[in-house]
Amino acid sequence: MIEKTVAELYSALNSGEISSVELTQAYLDRINRYNETLNAFITVSDESALSKAKQADALRAKGDSSPLLGIPLAHKDIFCTEGVKTTCGSKILHNFISPYDATVVTRFNDAGAVMLGKTNMDEFAMGS
Repeated sequence: MIEKTVAELYSALNSGEISSVELTQAYLDRINRYNETLNAFITVSDESALSKAKQADALRAKGDSSPLLGIPLAHKDIFCTEGVKTTCGSKILHNFISPYDATVVTRFNDAGAVMLGKTNMDEFAMGS
């Protein structure tokens, strides 16, 4: 499932080929396996991702088939995410916990997407 497109994952979820919990766990397993070497994720949200995936499966069982419902994704660390450390890749923000969600995060959450965590980046997205 890891190599599939969002459209293919949507079809697999709708057909019952895989659940959002199974899909989310597969991504989390891969992140946790390789992140120590790759340092791609600043924050991995295992518990909240699995909880959101379980909610998505329950909604899908009731007939909801929203396009992003139960689809795992990650946000760059520049996007504020309520209750999650948001550093923008900077040491000066190393302890900042956002009190609110950025609009894009809110829209993904409202669409039922499952946030796996926050990905690493250059400081303040300035490039290197």
